[in-house]
Amino acid sequence: MLAAERRDLLLARLARDGKLVARDLAAELGLSEDSVRRDLRELAAAGLAQRVYGGALPISPAIGDYAARETISADGKARIATAAARLVLPSSTVIIDGGTSTLAVVRALPRDLAATIVTHSPTIASALIEYPNIEIYLIGGRVFKHSAVTSGAAAAEAAAGVNADLFLLGVTGVHAEQGLTTDDADEAAMKRLLSRRAAETWVLASSEKVGTASRFAVLPFEQVAGVITDVPPDHPTMLAVRARGVEVLAA
Repeated sequence: MLAAERRDLLLARLARDGKLVARDLAAELGLSEDSVRRDLRELAAAGLAQRVYGGALPISPAIGDYAARETISADGKARIATAAARLVLPSSTVIIDGGTSTLAVVRALPRDLAATIVTHSPTIASALIEYPNIEIYLIGGRVFKHSAVTSGAAAAEAAAGVNADLFLLGVTGVHAEQGLTTDDADEAAMKRLLSRRAAETWVLASSEKVGTASRFAVLPFEQVAGVITDVPPDHPTMLAVRARGVEVLAA
């Protein structure tokens, strides 16, 4: 089988099965595991798969640039935002992550809501200015442009003093085995810190992120209260999430 034919086969299997296992593919194709791993490395280098131990997983389209991500799953994000906005109670303190899904949550908040919102996203803070009764705390630091959020030592130090009722977390990958992931190590660390500063963490998981993985782990499912998603309740990933005792809220 030619290299191009193997590549097409691997991509078809990845789309069908949601994962590639190097050992199984090597046995099926009569190749060495080293040959299959080389093929997987090439897929990853081309941005077509995410390498993991023993194989590869679908890569998340949510690692694209900010403007492009605003057009992905727009209807699903709007439904998720409506459900998430109901979790933001009057007089509560809420941490809102950066990203296009959380920006949709801001737009879904009641205009007369009185609450305190902490964010490390200048975009989120700017959008909240229109709400007269919301007190805004913006965490400063180095700006990571992909999600328009701050991270690094200065941001972490500021976040360490926050105590919140709720954290609305955005990620780029939600996978049954790999958990919650994103594509930048510093951003992943900042998300973990913010989650520790809140009594509850809820994940916003639009359909293009479900079943995919990115390079850096954020949190295991056991450390979040729930996932808000627009995928069907019987989606394999959501069944796995429920099996871990995590609530799934269908949008």
